[in-house]
Amino acid sequence: MMIRVRFHGRGGQGAKTASRILGTAAFNEGLNVQDSPVYGAERRGAPVAAFTRISDGEVLERGYVFDPDVVMVMDSTLLDNPTARPLDGIRRRGVLFVNSQTGSSFHGIQTARPDIRVATFDLTGEALSLVGKAVISSATAAAAARIIGLVTDGSLEKAIRSELEELGLNDELIEKNVTLGRKVFASLEPVELSTDEYFVRSGLVPFELIMGERTGTEEITSAGNSNAVKTGSWRIFKPIIDYNKCTACMVCFAYCPESALTLRGDYKPVIDEDNCKGCLICYRECPPKAITLEKEVREF
Repeated sequence: MMIRVRFHGRGGQGAKTASRILGTAAFNEGLNVQDSPVYGAERRGAPVAAFTRISDGEVLERGYVFDPDVVMVMDSTLLDNPTARPLDGIRRRGVLFVNSQTGSSFHGIQTARPDIRVATFDLTGEALSLVGKAVISSATAAAAARIIGLVTDGSLEKAIRSELEELGLNDELIEKNVTLGRKVFASLEPVELSTDEYFVRSGLVPFELIMGERTGTEEITSAGNSNAVKTGSWRIFKPIIDYNKCTACMVCFAYCPESALTLRGDYKPVIDEDNCKGCLICYRECPPKAITLEKEVREF
């Protein structure tokens, strides 16, 4: 028996750590495991994938999980991302889990892939409530552990503690993550996974490289490397400018790392919502505190 789990998240959400926590929890149960991430240039908010294989026998596979039994989507905006493509290769009767704050039924997905099960839970909301941060590594690992049904809550808690201690988190933050993991684990139910070997192979690769005709060097040609990709979908919180308080000091304009701010004729900033990724540097640096935050709510 081999269970393959693929995590899709954004840089900074903890996809790599989630895969490690799940693998360590399964290892604590006496199973053989393998976990690994894949990502390009490290950039907060960019799509990231990670993989965990769990087996009661030897794990002889390596690399990208093309045919997962379970896919964990840590940000629902990735469902339409041409680079991430989280639905690719999910096995028949497999599970697609989506971190969703709206509880949408995702009719489009179920129409496109009626042969898979879809589950949702607001991991981000629970993380903000219990931990105070939108990092959902422990919550996602807990959801995956509960879905596959091979891990006890005791092994999960032990794994959360050991992996977060290795990252250098303090005891208080670790205990908050353990509490978060417990709540998510108790809120979901195991899913009976099929052993059917059929899966939809659609040629998913993290990126394609071809040799340049003149330079002899690699060129990245895959989807997602153009202005068509709107990084505004990366946001969890959206900055809102109160123009009555704004003094046109232009500090936010100078600090924005994505050039997502322009200036009006009176030198007051305007946010490009299509490309503001929600790093919130403008919010933290604004001298008159004229920028507030609003949690994003998206319908899918």
